[in-house]
Amino acid sequence: MTQFSALNQPTAYLFFTGKGGVGKTSLSCASAIALADRGLRVLLVSTDPASNLDEMLGVTLSDKPKPVPKVNGLFAMNIDPEAAAIAYRTRVLDQLGPDADDDEKSLVREQLSGACTTEIAAFDEFVDLLAGGAPEFDHIVFDTAPTGHTLRLLSLPKAWTGFLESNERGASCLGPHSGLKMQEDRFREALQCLGDPARTTIVLVTRPDRGAIREAARTSGELSALGLSNQLLAINGRFRATDKADAVASAIAREQEETLAAMPDALTELPRAEFPLLAVDMVGLPALRALMSPMPSHPVAVETGEMPLDLPGLSELVDEIANGERGLIMVMGKGGVGKTTIAAAIAVGLAARGHAVHLTTTDPAAHLSFVVDGAMPGLTVDRIDPAAETRRYIDKIMASRGRDLDDEGKALLLEDLASPCTEEVAVFHAFSRVVGEARSAFVVIDTAPTGHTLLLLDATGAYHRQMTRHLEPGASGRLITPLMRLQDPDYTRVILVALPETTPVSEAGALQDDLRRAGIEPYGWVINKSMAATGTRDPLLRSRLKGERAQIDRVRTDFARRAYLLGFCTMPPVGLTELERLASD
Repeated sequence: MTQFSALNQPTAYLFFTGKGGVGKTSLSCASAIALADRGLRVLLVSTDPASNLDEMLGVTLSDKPKPVPKVNGLFAMNIDPEAAAIAYRTRVLDQLGPDADDDEKSLVREQLSGACTTEIAAFDEFVDLLAGGAPEFDHIVFDTAPTGHTLRLLSLPKAWTGFLESNERGASCLGPHSGLKMQEDRFREALQCLGDPARTTIVLVTRPDRGAIREAARTSGELSALGLSNQLLAINGRFRATDKADAVASAIAREQEETLAAMPDALTELPRAEFPLLAVDMVGLPALRALMSPMPSHPVAVETGEMPLDLPGLSELVDEIANGERGLIMVMGKGGVGKTTIAAAIAVGLAARGHAVHLTTTDPAAHLSFVVDGAMPGLTVDRIDPAAETRRYIDKIMASRGRDLDDEGKALLLEDLASPCTEEVAVFHAFSRVVGEARSAFVVIDTAPTGHTLLLLDATGAYHRQMTRHLEPGASGRLITPLMRLQDPDYTRVILVALPETTPVSEAGALQDDLRRAGIEPYGWVINKSMAATGTRDPLLRSRLKGERAQIDRVRTDFARRAYLLGFCTMPPVGLTELERLASD
């Protein structure tokens, strides 16, 4: 492999972005280690609310830079949305000054209590780093959340700069007007930094499969539209069959070759590097260093014994769900584990069993239509489109709150609704509407990757607290919030999806803990893409089976009340026929 050109960029900021599960964290960690090994001071930052830097590097991190053991010059941190929100509220309240009375402070606390402020606070931490908040480092490497969340993050400097330039009154989630000028200057500086190729490089990470390539091409175009054109392409997980007679290995290698040959022109024109599929999980310093400078090797097949595949398949899960007449099924997990495919297969399986099903997604970067690729009786497929939902929400507010306003009042209300926060509120309202549909039919939701989903659940919790804050203890009533529906096991089944690998299992386990703290108990786990179920004899693929078996055992013993197993598919399961087959296995 040729030297990864991103490490030779003179830019101070390196962003790694891409579809969930393509290896952003692995490559960002490996790049940060390689830069530090050259004697540079490097800060590695995760902007993912569900960061797994701790596990990858073997160190407990916080929202402050912490040295990484055994890597001189490397520091790492997680941007913690909750901690950032607390610090942000404190700063805003301090701006009020000593003359502010209790009523004023109470009003500001109320304004800053929502999930939108949490996003703004985390974004504020990100802006601080771009605006020179860590001058002691030569490079800052950002390990970002999956694409949809990251595009939102990178678009905020432009969105907030434009909003503040045209709105003298500001927005409640930013705090009092006295602090807005300072925010405007910082947002503008962040926007200039992101668009300056002398300071910032964007690394588009993908795997050689059609979905990831398609997402990388879309991301490249959207980033270019934001003025972020200094892009590099990193293709991770490149596989070449060692045993040419092995049907599974040959099929995987052939599919990758065909996918790369058909890559869109927008990607073929970018500087490009390839990283091989390795025999081990990308956890720990030795594995991460091997990723950036792999030694030529010929893996020897590891004899793990035949794994007893006694876990039920997806058909049993679909049968259990189909025993009811309606309900909400939420499919969750780390990016890249196959949530969209599993959600689509469950929905198709339920429709094939004679039920009416609404299949939708909360993932801004998801494309359910590509997976379903067809129509069948009883199945409705759509997506929660942030732009469309924002327009719908604004129209609704203008028709209600703006109905009796004069022209000046309507103009001021419309100006307020131009805030980037409006999108978050609109998406939450759309999510709540979809949750409510499960009172009379089956609704299957393909959720965004973990971090984005946690923010949506935070909004659900904040809304619940707001709606119930003034109810008398024990008061009876017919108020049912979306959170109450998610907490009701007779109404909602949460399905966690994981690959049989260390990081996806750990992240799904952490998500399960977060859900339980919110009073939501997962129904079961789907372990997806098991290589053991294929019977492959390829040495490299076989060498990965020992770790796979350990992770399947870990899911069964440590996490899941119910577990279901799906084998690796040599071809992506696309279309109604393939999805129905999955739901019947």
